[in-house]
Amino acid sequence: MTKTITFNDLRRIKDSLPDGSIRQIADKLNITAQTVRNYFGGSNYEFGKNCGVHIEPGPDGGIVVLDDTTIYDMAVEILEETKEEA
Repeated sequence: MTKTITFNDLRRIKDSLPDGSIRQIADKLNITAQTVRNYFGGSNYEFGKNCGVHIEPGPDGGIVVLDDTTIYDMAVEILEETKEEA
């Protein structure tokens, strides 16, 4: 399932994740941490892969279409768990 979100909203999610969350997501999915960072707007493809993220220029940092929401869903779940603990 695809999801459309603004680039700035995607970065806010990444920046809100607790320390170690990128590694946690990567380990659960058996991918590199850099691949997860690339999903959230990084661009180091020497050590990570593209995860089906398409960025189009526009307002609020542009529009991002996520081909696969698995990493996004895991990040949102971590944020919700963090909120419940607070």
